[in-house]
Amino acid sequence: MARKFLYFIAIIIVLVIAGGFVLNIWSKELTRLAMVPSSGFVEQSPLEENAYQDPAMWFSRPGIGLDDPARWQPATRGKERALPRTAKPDPEFAVFFVHPTSYLDRSSWNAPLEEGESQRIAKLYVRGMASPFNRASEIWAPRYRQATFGAFLTDSADAQKSIEAAYSDVKQAYDFFMATVDADTPVVLVGHSQGSLHLLRLLREEVAGKPAADRIAAVYAAGWPISIAHDLPALGLPACATAQQAGCILSWSSYAEPADPGPVLEAYATSPGFDGQLRGESEILCTNPLTGSVGGSAPASSNAGTLVPQDDLSNGELVESYVPARCADNGLLLIGPPPEMGNAVLPGNNYHVYDIPLFWKNLQSDVVSRVGSWSSGR
Repeated sequence: MARKFLYFIAIIIVLVIAGGFVLNIWSKELTRLAMVPSSGFVEQSPLEENAYQDPAMWFSRPGIGLDDPARWQPATRGKERALPRTAKPDPEFAVFFVHPTSYLDRSSWNAPLEEGESQRIAKLYVRGMASPFNRASEIWAPRYRQATFGAFLTDSADAQKSIEAAYSDVKQAYDFFMATVDADTPVVLVGHSQGSLHLLRLLREEVAGKPAADRIAAVYAAGWPISIAHDLPALGLPACATAQQAGCILSWSSYAEPADPGPVLEAYATSPGFDGQLRGESEILCTNPLTGSVGGSAPASSNAGTLVPQDDLSNGELVESYVPARCADNGLLLIGPPPEMGNAVLPGNNYHVYDIPLFWKNLQSDVVSRVGSWSSGR
């Protein structure tokens, strides 16, 4: 599933990294040739046991200060500054965020931690995708030796080893995070794309059926299809049925209309779920970020603020009532006619790279609500 699904978002990463170069004609063969490493996998040396004690191993963590990208607060279009909140103080909670793929180099299967361009792009992803959760008392976003994009375009053993190596770093960072955050502080897990893939494995292996499950206030696994029948039972937490529910999972994949998700749905149908069975036409979990519930629809007026980025994703502003949201019968999230979000849109009107920015302000409120519910239920 990982290889097949991420193939169809290849062009997004290419567009983002290349700064807007538009590919109108593309093919599997050319993409594999350009992206899959030709050399063999080189075993990654394990990180030092205390590696994540080093602040340099984190894009975001307590103590970084003004340079912390996750603490960025975008301006709201038409307003010089955000109005002060009059509601009760935010509850304390800690966020663990895993960024999506930002490494395209085919010279190695895993991104070196010192590789400059992939780290720069990853930091932009943290800025745009972790910042909706910036009302948290703590935000932790690790650097990790992510699998190169080409690892998701092949079924080779080398590709699998590179994904395993990336997960090993994420798990080590997660273990340090969980050991460091106070045991009474609720935890929120957030990921996108490759980041969500690693989060789902953490849920299966480190959370389901274990004491850690009681600490999880919410999981936002955006940009990765989750089968309700074949995947969800293995994750140890239910889908979020309402906006007030805590200890649950949210997931969605965004498309403008007319949507053409055929290749993605085909890859989904022919891939094995976490139970080992083919996902087939099983229902995909679709959380509506405007309502906080499974399924349903909401008008654009319910959207408190979409983060509309600049072309290079380095900045942006919040725009109210920018897009609606409706869960379609096929489990994808439809956002109406194509909104102007920049040049990183996948063919078929796939707004994958914007899954989180499209609903920035609503997600900021959603997580606070769920953490409040978690705290009330203690």
